[in-house]
Formats: sequence, structure tokens, C-alpha cells
Amino acid sequence: PCLGPPLCLPPHLILCTLLLLAHGELAGACPAGCQCQDPKTILCAARRGQTVPQGLPPNTLSLYVFENGITTLSEDSFVGLPTLQLLDLSQNKITTIQKNIFQPLTELVNLDLSSNQLQEITNETFHGLRLLERLYLQRNRIQHIHAAAFDTLENLLELKLQNNQLWAVPPLDLPNLLLLDISWNKIPAIAPGAFHAVNIESLKIAGLGLTSLNEELFQAQNNLHELDVSDNLLERVPTVLRRLGSLTKLSLAGNARISQLPAEDFHNLHNLQELDISNLNINTIPRDFSSFFPRLRAMTAAGNPFNCICQMSWLVQWVNASSVVLRRPEETRCHFPPKNSGKLLHHLQYADFSCPTTTTSPTTSRTTTLPPPTPLPTMPFSGSPTPTSPPPPICPPRTCLNGGTCHLGVQNLLECLCPVGFTGVYCEAEVKGTTQSPVTQAPPPSRRISIAQVSSTSLKVDLQNYIQSKAQLKGIRLSYRNLSGLDKRPVMLRLPASLSEYTVRALKPNCTYRICIGPLGEKVSKEEHCAEVQTLPASHQQHSPVTQGKDNNLTLIIVPALAAVLLLVVVVTAGMYYCRHHRAKAHAGTGVDASPLELEGVKACLENGDLSSHSCKVAEATMLSSGSECEVPLMQSHYPKRGPCLSTPWKLM
Repeated sequence: PCLGPPLCLPPHLILCTLLLLAHGELAGACPAGCQCQDPKTILCAARRGQTVPQGLPPNTLSLYVFENGITTLSEDSFVGLPTLQLLDLSQNKITTIQKNIFQPLTELVNLDLSSNQLQEITNETFHGLRLLERLYLQRNRIQHIHAAAFDTLENLLELKLQNNQLWAVPPLDLPNLLLLDISWNKIPAIAPGAFHAVNIESLKIAGLGLTSLNEELFQAQNNLHELDVSDNLLERVPTVLRRLGSLTKLSLAGNARISQLPAEDFHNLHNLQELDISNLNINTIPRDFSSFFPRLRAMTAAGNPFNCICQMSWLVQWVNASSVVLRRPEETRCHFPPKNSGKLLHHLQYADFSCPTTTTSPTTSRTTTLPPPTPLPTMPFSGSPTPTSPPPPICPPRTCLNGGTCHLGVQNLLECLCPVGFTGVYCEAEVKGTTQSPVTQAPPPSRRISIAQVSSTSLKVDLQNYIQSKAQLKGIRLSYRNLSGLDKRPVMLRLPASLSEYTVRALKPNCTYRICIGPLGEKVSKEEHCAEVQTLPASHQQHSPVTQGKDNNLTLIIVPALAAVLLLVVVVTAGMYYCRHHRAKAHAGTGVDASPLELEGVKACLENGDLSSHSCKVAEATMLSSGSECEVPLMQSHYPKRGPCLSTPWKLM
């Protein structure tokens, strides 16, 4: 009981003193502004400090220091952390990294430097990180990477460089690299041999401005499973796909210059499981697709101007009869012919495609059939037309499209006489250079709406005919809604009766819109005049009308009342955004903007000190299967280390 002369204390006071000292020592082990429920996982989120927190326990395995406002790193920032395996420095303001910064972290496996302000990666930036497996550098300002920057990272599995300012593919002599993402940089061309990573399985080169892919580009890559070339400027399907038989996931989305899908470019992709051909400029999909992809599980074809005629009837049958999932079905609509314009593709029946049927001539008793451009489906839809008795008229109903006239031609074959402006076996194709056909059935003269395509995001509505048809008109109510999008709520505008035309702006490219006009102050009724129209793809601009009506080219008159209405809309929208943003921050309970970890359902798990709970795993699985654009965290301590195969999700995200 005696601590040394002349000081002696009772036993209970000695015990209390020891407990107080132990408590103070433990409290000091967790830096201010951090959470240390798990003694080996330190969460210092949104500390608003400019330096890395000091005094961390030496046995720390995972350190999250994202969104702290850190501007610089010093040589002693990570001294005393010999066992650290995960370091998250994302969403800070780091501009440069001096040499030897990470040298003390000899056990580091995962390093996240995304969403900073880095401009250069030198040959000494990552010196000493020989065990590093995942390196995230996306969303910086990197313009230059030294040729030897990654030479010592021989164990690197994943490298993310998207959303930077690179002008060329950096040298990558990484034998174990499995995932590379260089999307959304400024790399207009990739030369053969640029990718020295021979074992790469997932390559993402979206949004680079590529106009083509060299046929010899992937000579060394024999195990490529995922290829993303979306949102480039490709003018045709890359022929290099013919040699990539190992692909399981392919995205060509957003290459609006691609107007055809040649069958020969796809016939070797027998292992494909996911295909994205959305937001191209294709009118049809070859019927051979149904046999090319025996393992296909999901296809995205939204945002294309499809011609829903007989050649496309096989697609609906294939999707309905197989296990293939059609993603974004609400945005997969017909553009042509007028009777199908704006309709959901997967809701159409066989009869809606106006396929010809076999008929019998009453005079010669000889069977005559209008030959389709492609073979008819092998498995007909339920309710498909069949020959009847007594013999029907020579021409089946709806054989010819767009007002074409059916008759018995030479060799007793049915033919279509097409009106001016249309051509094809069924008059299904428009002749270029002529005024486009109406997108809806022609209404009476007093109810026609003339709409002109101004750009890929705007449509001009001619109001002159409507105004002249009304004796007394206080104002005009104009509404529009996107039939191709998920949100189909109409947008209502109030226009003065003196306005002869109005341009609807801020629309989405390559989408079908329904536009209606009616008298202001009256309920929506039969007095409304409506039409459906397709906006142009993002790469096209024109000013030709898309519906019948007189184009009067009058100057848009912006009156003070209209300007006030538009200003009010802007103010209300800004207020709604602020309230929603404020509620989201209050709901999160942190008082800061949501970080990527929070959006992915991971930050809450970290704050609770539990990285293995059921809710965390459910959130993670949801992200892995949803195809979200958010970055899925691959650096959590409960993820397994690299194994002999790549079947685990973390390696291919």
C-alpha cells in the first residue's frame, strides 16, 4: 500500500489512481475529432483539420481521414504506424506529395487519394509501398505521371485514374494488374502496346474522345472480361471485338455516331453476359443477336430511335421468352412508325409490328406472300395472324405503312406503292431531305401542332395556328413530359396569347416528349392539342419540322410576364434543392455533405465500429448488383485478400 516514503496511500485510493491513469491513457490514444470504437479502425471523417491527426495507436490497421481539408503531408505524418494496411485520404485538398511520405507504411495494402487536387505523380510518390494492391487516384487534376511511377508496385491489382487530365496512357508494366480505369481523361487515341498489363480483366476507357480502336490494341490481353468504351465518339462498332471472345461485359453506350450493329462484329462474343447498347443512333437490332449470346443475362438498349416494324418483332419475342433482362425498359421506346411512336417496345404485340401474312389469291388459288427483309420469328407471338377461310382480300390489313397502297404486282407478288417521302418494301423508311412525317395521326386542320427540332435539347412549338383558331384566348397553357424517362410528370408553363411560338429548352437528347397546348384558365379537356416528338441525338443539330404544319420562323417574343414566371420557377427549384439538401444532411446526423462511403452504406457501419454486420453486407451487395455510378469501396478490412481466381466481386468493380 505504500508508494514510497514519505507518501503512503490506502489501497482503494491506489486503485482509483491507477484507473484514472489508464482512462487518461486510453482517451489520449484517440485523436480529437476521431472515433475509435474499434481499436484497430480509426474514423476521422470531416475533422476540418489541415494535417493528418497525430497520436494514433501503433496497432492501427485502418485509418479513414476523408473530407478533412488536409492540404499537405509531411514526412512524419505516418510515422509510428508500422501495421497500417488501409489509408483513406480522399476528398481532401492535397496538391502535392513529397518523397518518402508513405515510406513508413511498409504493410499498406489499400491507398485512396481520390477527389484531391494532385497534378503530378513522380517516380518517388509511392516509394516503399511494395505490398500495395489497390491505388485510387480518380477525380484529381493529374496531368503527368512519371514513366517509373508504378514500377515498384509489383503487387498492384487495381488502379483507378478516371476523371483526371491525362493526355496519354501512363506506362504500366504491372504483371498482376486486374482492373484499370482511365475513363474521362483527354486521351483521343490509344496506340497498340499501350497496355502492358497482360493479365488485366477489367478495362474502362469511357469518355476519352476516341473515334476508333486499333485492331491490334489488345494483342497481349487474352483474359479481358469487362470492356467499357461508352461515351466516346466511335463511328462504328470496333472490329477489335471480334478477337475478344473472353468478354463477359461490354458497354458501347453513348456513342451516338454508331447507327448500325453489324452482325459480324458480335458473332465471337459467346461468353457475353451483359451488353449495353443504349443511347446510340440505331434503328434496329439484327435478329442474329438472339443466337450470338447464349449466356446473356441483361441488355440495355434504351434511348435509341427504334423503327418498330416487322424486322424488330423478334426482339420482343426473344426478351419475353428468354431469361434476358431488358434494363431501363421505360426508356426503350419506338420512334417509328407514327402509330408506334413513343410506345414501350416490350409492350408491343406481334400485330403491332405490321408483319405481312400469307394469303390466297381468289382468282388463281395461288399462295402469294410479301417477302420480309429478314426471316420471320421461329416462335410466333400468341395471337399471331393465321390464314383464314373463306379467302381474305388480296392485301392483308396494315401491310403497307405510312399511307402506302398495297396491290398485286408482277409475278403475282404483293407490292406497296409508297407516297411521296417514303420508300422501302413496306414504305417504312423516310427519304432523306423530305419533311418528316407527323409523329401522331394527322388531326383536323384546327388542331394541328407544328413542332420543329431546334437542337438535341430543345423543340420549337408553333402557336400561331392555335391562336388563330380561338376567338377569345386569355393565355396558353403548354405542358410537356418525357415519355422516355423515369419521371413522366408533366411540366406546366403559362404563356401569353400574343406569343406566336415558344421554344421548350433543357430537354434530354434522343427522348420522346409529349407536348400539349390548351387554353389558360380552363381544365385539361378535349380542347388540348397534343403531339409526340423525338429530340435529336446529342451529336445532331437541325431546324426541320417534325410534324405537319406551317413553319413561320417568327422571332420568339419574351414578354415581362413570361420572364417573371421563369424567374419564379428558378427560385422555387433552388429552394426545393436547398430544403432537400438540408434534410438529407440532418438525416445523416453529421452536419456535412454525404461522402462516397456514406452514400454506399459503409460510413454508418464505420461509425458504429462494425464492418461485418448484416446491414453493411446488404448495402454492399446492393451496390455491387445495382450498377450504380457511385464508387464501391474496395478497401474495407473485411474484404478477402487476393485469391487464385477473380470470381469475387471486389476484383471486378
